[in-house]
Amino acid sequence: MNLTSPHPNRIRPHLAGWVLGTVLLTAALAGCTAAPDLDRDAARQLQSLVLSVTEAAAADDTATSLKHLDELKLQLDEAAARGEVSFKRHQSIQKSVDAVRADLNARQAEAEAARVAAEQERAVQEAAAQAAAAAAAQAEAAAAAAAAAAAAAAAPPPAVAPAPAPDSGKPKSKGKGKDG
Repeated sequence: MNLTSPHPNRIRPHLAGWVLGTVLLTAALAGCTAAPDLDRDAARQLQSLVLSVTEAAAADDTATSLKHLDELKLQLDEAAARGEVSFKRHQSIQKSVDAVRADLNARQAEAEAARVAAEQERAVQEAAAQAAAAAAAQAEAAAAAAAAAAAAAAAPPPAVAPAPAPDSGKPKSKGKGKDG
């Protein structure tokens, strides 16, 4: 073998391909001989529940999503108890379920916070509308009072009734035929 060959790396790509092929073949054969991580019927049942969770989440129905997720967890545990799901696969699926649950709970908390914020905003707007209505009513009352004051100032003073004629000093008789 010539170490000073102009193409020393020429063999390496072939060797890497051969090693990769061997590893893949070994993994495939090992998968054929081992017991399945997940029974086919259990997989179908769990996939159906995953679809239910996904559809409810897509419809923004967090409560239903969480309900289906609880059902999925129950079915997963039952399948594991029957030996239809390996421990390793059970743990992997459980981690995914926990991650989805955390996401759904966060989504539910965000929705609740948004609802409370919208309710508070609505209350603020309602209070502002009531304050504006009260200010308008007060301004209207002030305008009416000012108009009444202006009308009173512009109107001539009421006419004074003439005073009765002064008494001439003569006593008047106080009745018919009586001297007084």
